[in-house]
Amino acid sequence: MIQRTQSIYLFLSGIISSIFAMKFDQLFDIPLQWLNNPEKGDYVFSLAFFTSALISFLTIMLFKKRSLQIKLDWLNIILNVILIGSFVYCLFTLPGEENSEKGIWALIPLASIVLLSIANRLIKKDDDLVKSVDRFR
Repeated sequence: MIQRTQSIYLFLSGIISSIFAMKFDQLFDIPLQWLNNPEKGDYVFSLAFFTSALISFLTIMLFKKRSLQIKLDWLNIILNVILIGSFVYCLFTLPGEENSEKGIWALIPLASIVLLSIANRLIKKDDDLVKSVDRFR
């Protein structure tokens, strides 16, 4: 069923990721010095957010395959952890003291990780419930 509680959390995670995938370079003024071309870095982050959103929406549609949902959820969590690591790395490599105000955008994938973790826990709970019912048959 698509109307499960974890679908709401996966949908919210997908919405968060897709908002930042659309216009990442316009939302934040982030000089990316760790890549040769700063505009290319914006596209890399946008692509990572888009991939995260795509995985979240795909996971919602795979409601009959709970084990695959759990694996895709973990993949999405790992992708968001890599995004946080990249943001923190960029934050520490930026020169000057004005970096402290720009560090808040590094927490964006953290919200997605929390939502994905809750969804993963609920998917596991559903899977355990189905397995326990199958034992009685």
